[in-house]
Amino acid sequence: MTHLSSEKILARLIAFDTTSTTSNLELIDFVRNYLDGYSITSQLVLNDDQTCANLYATIGPHDIGGVMLSGHTDVVPTVGQNWNSDPYQLKADDQLFYGRGSCDMKGFIACTLAGVPEMVKQSLQTPVHLAFSYDEEIGCVGVKKLITAMEGFEVKPRIGLIGEPTDMKMITGHKGKAAFRVEFSGSSCHSAYITNGVNAVEYAAELVSFIRNMNQAVQKRNMLDQGYSVPHSTFHVGSINGGTALNIVPRQCQIEFEIRNLPLDDVDALAHEIKHFAMDTLLPDMQSRFGECDIQFTPISDYPGFQTDPSSKVIEYTRSINPIDEIGDPVSFGTEAGLFDQQLGINSVVCGPGSIDQAHKPNEYVSRQQMQSCDQLIENLVHRCTKSYPFD
Repeated sequence: MTHLSSEKILARLIAFDTTSTTSNLELIDFVRNYLDGYSITSQLVLNDDQTCANLYATIGPHDIGGVMLSGHTDVVPTVGQNWNSDPYQLKADDQLFYGRGSCDMKGFIACTLAGVPEMVKQSLQTPVHLAFSYDEEIGCVGVKKLITAMEGFEVKPRIGLIGEPTDMKMITGHKGKAAFRVEFSGSSCHSAYITNGVNAVEYAAELVSFIRNMNQAVQKRNMLDQGYSVPHSTFHVGSINGGTALNIVPRQCQIEFEIRNLPLDDVDALAHEIKHFAMDTLLPDMQSRFGECDIQFTPISDYPGFQTDPSSKVIEYTRSINPIDEIGDPVSFGTEAGLFDQQLGINSVVCGPGSIDQAHKPNEYVSRQQMQSCDQLIENLVHRCTKSYPFD
């Protein structure tokens, strides 16, 4: 089989439109066929309607834990963005590779796959596990099915490298996230007689104001971590929709909000404060005017915060293979690292090519230099995995 460079594989991966909530099966089929070419068996874990899949494979010994290289295959939409080139065709110049997903995070997957031939060629004493997921961008949705499957594995990876864009710095912490939809049901009437109705938009606005004020409340409680650029848990209302016409008191209103919590903050307790205000203050007032009023909270997505000890095994190991020997500041964006760490006990670090500053934007890019550094990390990993098993 012809060995492909990371650049050529990146071009193939970018060509697959794997926008979140759409199918990633064409990309997964490409990866699976690529691995088949090196006699590597892979396992798929599909979603309920079998339109998306996680992929898991092991190279080397199957009876001991090893190093997991993990990345998500989905990307954010390009709709409404002004690109200078086709976002699904790799555009390259002397310094940069442009394309949707180039840094977030198909660049890491490309470097991983480019290293497969050498992994197969060498006699690995430590296995390398590949874990590629779907629908990470909408709240780490797909990887949860993979983790459920991995819970039944007799052998699990010992450490995990989550290849999100970090400029190849080793990131040891990030915030968690919990997102909710809240639906207000009031009572409509003619706006000339507002006392005959219950305005769902106005009650929703009271909750929006309460959520906004939570940002100040957590700071007063000294719930701070100065390692983060935003050193406290944050609360954000991203959408609101309600009402039909100006002269009708609106019966329905819906908001969506998120909490991005520091790893040591109890996100359930923070969410409970918001629910408590809605259900114990707003709802009784609504129902005192019209008994059938209601407020419904629906979880949208969630993933835990992540924090690993800088002196942990995964950092020691990654330092030994990473050409960029630097630990970066904790980040506010989320990854799958916390799920692997908390649910499977896989000691993880976030480290990959590209910068989050380019992610999700038009003309997204990853630099050649960053891809070369990641190629070097994979090469060093393969060399390290030929040595004696390091996790006894």
